[in-house]
Amino acid sequence: MKPILLALVLAITFACESTKEQVDLLVINGTVYTVNEAFDQVEAFAVHDGKVVAVGSTDEMLKHFSASDTLDVKGKPVYPGLIDAHAHLFNLGVAKQQVDLMGTQSYQEVLDRTVAFQEEYKVPFIRGRGWDQNDWEVKEFPTKKELDELFPDTPVALTRVDGHALIANSKALELAGVTVQTKMEGGEVLLANGEPTGLLVDTPMRLVYSKVPMMTWEQADRALMDAQEECLSLGLTTVNDAGLDKEIIYRIDSLQQNGQLKIRVYAMVSNSEANLDHFLNKPPIKTDRLNVRSVKVYADGALGSRGAAMKREYNDQPGHFGAMITPEETMKALALRIADAGYQMNTHAIGDSANIAVIRAYTNALDGLEDARWKIEHAQVIDPDDYVHFSKNIIPSVQPTHATSDMYWAEDRVGAERIEGAYSFKTLLDKAGLIALGTDFPVEKVNPMHTFYAAVARKDLKNYPEGGFRPEQKLSREEALKGMTIWAAYSNFEDDEKGSLEIGKLADFVVLENDIISCAEDQIPNTKVLHTYINGQGVYSVSDD
Repeated sequence: MKPILLALVLAITFACESTKEQVDLLVINGTVYTVNEAFDQVEAFAVHDGKVVAVGSTDEMLKHFSASDTLDVKGKPVYPGLIDAHAHLFNLGVAKQQVDLMGTQSYQEVLDRTVAFQEEYKVPFIRGRGWDQNDWEVKEFPTKKELDELFPDTPVALTRVDGHALIANSKALELAGVTVQTKMEGGEVLLANGEPTGLLVDTPMRLVYSKVPMMTWEQADRALMDAQEECLSLGLTTVNDAGLDKEIIYRIDSLQQNGQLKIRVYAMVSNSEANLDHFLNKPPIKTDRLNVRSVKVYADGALGSRGAAMKREYNDQPGHFGAMITPEETMKALALRIADAGYQMNTHAIGDSANIAVIRAYTNALDGLEDARWKIEHAQVIDPDDYVHFSKNIIPSVQPTHATSDMYWAEDRVGAERIEGAYSFKTLLDKAGLIALGTDFPVEKVNPMHTFYAAVARKDLKNYPEGGFRPEQKLSREEALKGMTIWAAYSNFEDDEKGSLEIGKLADFVVLENDIISCAEDQIPNTKVLHTYINGQGVYSVSDD
């Protein structure tokens, strides 16, 4: 090419490129679910300064933008960053420093894992979490007998999978001052032959926990970083941590500010006088990655440990109704205090008695407030007459894998009539107009693909039962995705900034191996995350191995 002609071509090329807008990132050649109001799909979008600045076809993006980085997803599906609306990020990390008892098939396996853990780590106070007697052949609560034989001088406290019961040995009970005389409202010390069995349900557990050696800041930081690593690898970009003390909240903020903790956290303040006095007397905290504007309250315990507060006695334990951890009058006063402070109240309620008590407290406190977005966490067993109370002001925040974990024994607890009012996600959605979805990890596994699958299939990972558990309560795939993105963001007062891939919103997104909106149902739970992005920056990518 002659020099003059070459110069002309270069000049034209430079002129064309100079008209393009410079952005940080282009995502192209994808099936992008924007999850906007019309649930539109596009091929590509542009990101600048951590936000989406344009959406459209790949050709349009390449024509109008010049990017520092380009992510060609080669036809793979792209979704807004996934939000876990109810989980325990810090506790997940803490559990990684304890005996892992998830999936144990017998009490003997619990004991074997505990012995192996102590042989390796030699800790002064042994803690573990994850056992569930409903998974054992002998479906009875364990006792401290074997723990006393194995660990006569070392305190041991092993927490049930739901966090609402624990088995402790005699040394731990002695340190905690738990005796046959110990009585605490909202919980129980189980007895046999006039002596504690070692099994504690709900409030008495605090006595044992109070004797556990304090974590160092190094251990706390490691817990948060370990938990983040797992979450990012599974496509979670925001986690609602359902109950944190102020010290851990500020630790999260510090790690986020120095760039170590990249995941966004919607932190619910644990209900204690110290925490409430600290936070409710100041405005909510809102940074780019941390939002502190809610209080986590426990109305009752869990169904698996028969601590959920029921209107009628348990089907499998006559005369037993469970217990309220927070009495209704106390909850009403607390709700008024939280409302006056301009905070959101998020209350754990499992049993039908607990749920209506929470609804009454909310209704009283929210009189005249039109955009409070208070949540009932779990909303698990509901009297059919009480569904009418759910709305965009009293939002159901549920965990679909609880249904598929509990379905084997839940009817034994509540009976055939009440099971028709349990785990009713579709009914809750129809009444409230939206539903927020989460996992409650580490009670359940972290994987949001399991959440999605349980919501739309109502089956366990072995494809049981055929047709699904109470299949009339299945969510559609679009509804499930909204529950993990835009509706979860709405429940956090963050729908204007995240939850969909729209212009002006944060560039939090995930690229998956399979399209969970259209793929075969049985492909959903094993779907892998290929990329996770927060603020338009890659925070996880699958290895090429």
